Amino acid sequence: MTDYLQKILRARVYDIAVETPLDLAKNLSKRYKNHVWLKREDLQPVFSFKLRGAYNRMSLLNEEELSRGVIASSAGNHAQGVALSAAHLKCKAVIVMPITTPETKVKAVHALDAEVVLHGETYDESYKEALRISQKEGLTFIHPFDDPEVIAGQGTIAVEILRQCEQLPNAIYVAVGGGGLISGIAAYVKSLWPQIEIIGVEPEDACAMTDSLKSGQRVTLNDVGLFADGVAVREVGKNTFALAQKYVDSMVTVSTDEICAAIKDVFEDTRSILEPAGALAIAGLKSDIAKRKIDGKNLVAVSCGANMNFDRLRFVAERAQLGEDKEAMFAIEIPEKAGSLKRLCEVLGNRSLTEFSYRMAETKEAQIFMGVEVNGLSDRRNLAKKFEEAGISSLDLSSDELSKVHLRHMVGGRLPISVQDVHRHQELLYRFEFPERPGALMRFVNTMRPEWSISIFHYRNHGADVGRIVVGVLVPSLELQNWKDFLKELGYKSWNETDNPAYKLFLGAHS
Repeated sequence: MTDYLQKILRARVYDIAVETPLDLAKNLSKRYKNHVWLKREDLQPVFSFKLRGAYNRMSLLNEEELSRGVIASSAGNHAQGVALSAAHLKCKAVIVMPITTPETKVKAVHALDAEVVLHGETYDESYKEALRISQKEGLTFIHPFDDPEVIAGQGTIAVEILRQCEQLPNAIYVAVGGGGLISGIAAYVKSLWPQIEIIGVEPEDACAMTDSLKSGQRVTLNDVGLFADGVAVREVGKNTFALAQKYVDSMVTVSTDEICAAIKDVFEDTRSILEPAGALAIAGLKSDIAKRKIDGKNLVAVSCGANMNFDRLRFVAERAQLGEDKEAMFAIEIPEKAGSLKRLCEVLGNRSLTEFSYRMAETKEAQIFMGVEVNGLSDRRNLAKKFEEAGISSLDLSSDELSKVHLRHMVGGRLPISVQDVHRHQELLYRFEFPERPGALMRFVNTMRPEWSISIFHYRNHGADVGRIVVGVLVPSLELQNWKDFLKELGYKSWNETDNPAYKLFLGAHS
């Protein structure tokens, strides 16, 4: 602890980084009945805290090391921190980035005069390539998180927080990827004010630190969600894990929808747009307040990055309302007769609709896909109860991923009965995620057997590192094992949605 305290106090970051403000989030504070403060690391020159750790590590290089240059592996923020630090120190910088990295981030690194090498589809592959080049060319590898000097650089954020606070915070919420940020903050804070809670926040589908702390040892995730790409790591660092074990009080995991809601919250308070990883701490703070019923406390959240791809904003806007329980999605079934729709509207009353999809069918019942504004989870449940009391069949789809990503854009068509011969074919419905890069989608289509007819296909570009599609395919009954073999060979993440009730209501064949 003493060693890290000294390292943090000696850290050289202000040659290039700035002291960022600690701003009161007035809207969040009022809504959640706590004093919510945002540590604005999104205001750094590269719009991320990563600059601190990268520069502190590189400032300790000797003349010979600087003459040879440095290398790093990163999909974005660390890359820009290393590149800007190298430009200031007048040394060569090579950045190895996955080929799935959005073009905007590649251009940002090029603009700082660093050399970019695109290699591999994942961070792990680019990391291994960076180590190989480092050994071959004698470049100094600058680790994104698992280096004591990088950790110390990030720890300077805690120095600023404690100096800027009018009153000591009760808790500090920190986004966690590899663990460099939270371990640096925790090492400093706990050495001075051990009663301040340090709470880490991770996405539900990228929770390497949460799982590691639970098991008492570092674990490697098999799959990592890429929406919050800035924290998408399979394994936390050795140094960072040891510090987290000692000083992190608890971990909170949040959903994609909660992250999107947090991005909107910060925009409404600051008019700044955080990237998903940058908004993690705010999402975790909101979740923790609700779970522990925290009231009247001083809470700090580190808004750690704002390198948002513009194309993602459409997805964020769609999901933010769901994330803060201000929108609910329902599948409604009403009799296909005059007056039924009017009766449904009477139950809805003055509620505002966000979406309403209906198509007349040759059946006794009509299916409606509906989005409606609600005021929290309890209000959503009350609405479902009102439907039930009115004798209207409803299905709450607000937590159904297939419905949120695909079905809301696909309602209105069904498989013809003539095609759905259960003795010869079965329509299978699957969701897939694949690397968002040229050729990935075509690889999927070209790998399929020609005798398997595609009956449904829906894809939307969300501006993310991963593409999402839903596919309906007519597979002969005798070919089901071959279909399973195809899925295994393809290697993409997939979910079987054939029995999803929303699919059966809106897209399945009429029985």
